[in-house]
Amino acid sequence: MIWALALHGGAGAIAAHLYRQEEEHMRGVLERGVAMLARGESALDVVTEMAAELEACGLHVAGKGAAPNAEGSVELDASIMDGQTRAAGAVAALSGFVSPVRVARGVMEKTAHVLIAGAGAARFAEINCFERVEDPSLYYTPAKSGLPGPGTPGSGTIGAVARDMAGRLAAATSTGGLHGKLPGRVGDTPIIGAGCWADQRAAVSCTGLGEYFMRVNAAADVCARIAYAGQSLAEAAGAVIEDVRGLGGYGGLIAVDAAGNVATPFASQGMKRAWATSAGVREVKSFG
Repeated sequence: MIWALALHGGAGAIAAHLYRQEEEHMRGVLERGVAMLARGESALDVVTEMAAELEACGLHVAGKGAAPNAEGSVELDASIMDGQTRAAGAVAALSGFVSPVRVARGVMEKTAHVLIAGAGAARFAEINCFERVEDPSLYYTPAKSGLPGPGTPGSGTIGAVARDMAGRLAAATSTGGLHGKLPGRVGDTPIIGAGCWADQRAAVSCTGLGEYFMRVNAAADVCARIAYAGQSLAEAAGAVIEDVRGLGGYGGLIAVDAAGNVATPFASQGMKRAWATSAGVREVKSFG
């Protein structure tokens, strides 16, 4: 009857800021996820719902909180992966839809593809009746982040990872990317293996400067280290973040393994995160 859940709202937390609103909201989201897992719901359904709630709140640089690119348009990326089957779906540079992570799950379940981008992703979302953003100028409320990036600071990601009572693992990640990014820029979030990964060993969701996470294939490397080097989840996750740091990058990740262990390492001032386990653990933190 083991289960575990972890969430993140980005590794851009800065020490000069208090994140009471973000932490309180994340605490509520966490408890809803705990209730789902305790009822026996699947890890895939749980991470979908958790990520969609974090997208909709406007408190993180994803979904409603996404910032515009250099031309003033909002382009969103998201991905999701089922560890039991390794089925995965992702969208990149998606505009005009409320929940990129739901569209990514649609790609996984309704197509033979893994990643659809740009106008093709928007057309897929439209055909499949995903909820639209009717007025972007009223809907988006760009959140702030402390990570370095082009223009005004504003970069970040949300994510969720879970292990359900049947032992299934899943991960989801969603982002608005860097404030002022070049149109069409895609970071690690929709790249399966870089920003999101789940297999029979662990589920991982990453956040930070995506170019560095792509260069180390961060999410999948956590699981590779467990499989090939015999590392624990904490050792593997920590080593991957040190690899990102060694290249000059910033960010963090959340991960849960098949035994229900949770890891949340980061190389930045802070990372908004929350986790819970069937052993009674409940934590919500931005720092430390």
